[in-house]
Amino acid sequence: MNDPVPPLPSTTRLLASGLRLLAVMTVLLGVVYPLAITGVAQLAFPAAARGSLLYDHGTLIGSRLIGQSFSDPKYFWGRPSATTPQPYNALASSGSNLGPLNPALLEAVRANAKALRAADPGNARPIPVELLTASASGLDPDISPAAARYQANRVAQARALPLAQVEGLIATHTRGRWLGLVGEPRIDVLELNLALDGLH
Repeated sequence: MNDPVPPLPSTTRLLASGLRLLAVMTVLLGVVYPLAITGVAQLAFPAAARGSLLYDHGTLIGSRLIGQSFSDPKYFWGRPSATTPQPYNALASSGSNLGPLNPALLEAVRANAKALRAADPGNARPIPVELLTASASGLDPDISPAAARYQANRVAQARALPLAQVEGLIATHTRGRWLGLVGEPRIDVLELNLALDGLH
């Protein structure tokens, strides 16, 4: 003889169980888990967890993770930004999305080259590509040592500093590959410019 089939729970009981599960999971995954991860990050990587912020004499001036626009010849210039309505807009992170055959890309490269040549007319060296084209994020804070060295003479002349001193700053602020293997040597433009300002 077959066992009797147990009665199905009522809709009210199912709804109540679902709501209890929703409340528990909301607290666990929406409050407890984020707080735990944030706490671990604050302990293990305090600067990164706070946004890798940079201060100058106690004043917040930016982040190591987001580039800033520099056009004064006495500063190193970063990679061009394609974000709108202003450059390095973190709320509109994007590249230009212009293909290599797009005339607008060639026009942007020519405009960037013209600005660099106008700021340093005696410099006939080839311009490093990252000073001519925007990155995929439009927020790139770093340039290569080659891009910094390309600008070193202009910065030295604008600040009346010995070229060797400016090149020394470039070498000091160059970060190598992670674990000596991953990535490329790079320089945070904002940090380098802060070091320049600190010389005066």
